[in-house]
Formats: sequence, C-alpha cells, structure tokens
Amino acid sequence: RRSSDLSHRAKMAAPTVCSLPVTGSFSFDNCRRNALLEAEFSDKGHTLPTARKTGTTIVGLVFKDGIVLGADTRATEGMIVADKNCSKIHYISPNIYCCGAGTAADTEMTTQLISSNLELHSLSTGRLPRVATANRMLKQMLFRYQGYIGAALVLGGFDYSGPHLYSIYPHGSTDKLPYVTMGSGSLAAMAVFEDRFKPDLEEDRKST
Repeated sequence: RRSSDLSHRAKMAAPTVCSLPVTGSFSFDNCRRNALLEAEFSDKGHTLPTARKTGTTIVGLVFKDGIVLGADTRATEGMIVADKNCSKIHYISPNIYCCGAGTAADTEMTTQLISSNLELHSLSTGRLPRVATANRMLKQMLFRYQGYIGAALVLGGFDYSGPHLYSIYPHGSTDKLPYVTMGSGSLAAMAVFEDRFKPDLEEDRKST
C-alpha cells in the first residue's frame, strides 16, 4: 500500500506541460503598410519628408528683459532611445538655470553639486548668486577634471546687472554670447539663430 500511495503521490506532484499557441513574434504589418503608403504618395507626385537626425540640442538666447533656454528631451544609449522624457534643463538657483549635453549622469551631478555650493554661498552672503559666480564655479570644476567629465553646458540667468548667457565646454573653456547652441544638433539650431536673431528682442517676438 505504501508503495502504491507513493507512486500515486508522485503522479499527482508531476508537473503537467500544456502547449500554448506561440503569439510573441515580430510583426511587419506596419512595414507593409508604410510601403503601400509611400507607393501611393509617389504615384500622386508627393514626396515624404525626410527624417533629420540631430541628437541632443540645447540652446540659449538673450532677449531684452531676460533669458530663454531650450532643450530636447531624448536620452540615448548608442542607437537606443533610453528615455524619451529626459529633463536636460537643470536648476542651479532661483535666478539661474543650466542646460546640459553629453553624458547625462555627468551633467546631472555637476549641476547638482554647483547648485548646492551656490546655495551655501547665498546663505553666507544673504543675496542671490551672480551668474558669473556660477560660471566660474562650473568652469573651474570641469577644468580640474581635464575633460573626463563629459558635460557641455549652456548657463543662463538674471542678476542685478541684467541677463547673462554662457556656454561652458567639458574642458573648462567658456564663452559669453547673445545666443548659444550646443550638443550634436547645435549646427542646425545655430543656422536658425544666425538667420533670425536680432538684438534686443521683445518678449512677444522671441518665439518668432
């Protein structure tokens, strides 16, 4: 009886394998659809717009009463889009912000460190930090690491002397300019700025 009970229990405990229909696979339905749409467009004499690969693009612009900063939101790992909603505009202080291109971790930690140091500076002086102070702290930190911190930055802010805009390169060099573009898509953005920028733009015209 014991042997029969053990064999019965073994049969009860044996895993059962059921065959399920295979549903996970690549679908190329959209490829066929796109090919049909392209053929239909070409038959009607139309041409589809071509994709432009620009990579990270960060920009800054001085207008009459302030600063405009802009950045895309795509973070990539080689050819893979790792994050479609990456924040590339970093807080430095209430009157200063900074756009970052390059290694995402380097731009994030560099701006956080300088923001913390500027907060201590503001507490000791009792006033908002100057944009030139943030620029000096960033460039000295990047120069100290001789380019091993992959952070290309566009620093913009407003202090008692007006709006200021700086570009800061990974090796520590800086420029102060009325408009700045950085990142792998900077040339496309610079072409637009050089064509349309005018000094002392009003706030209602800076978007055009």
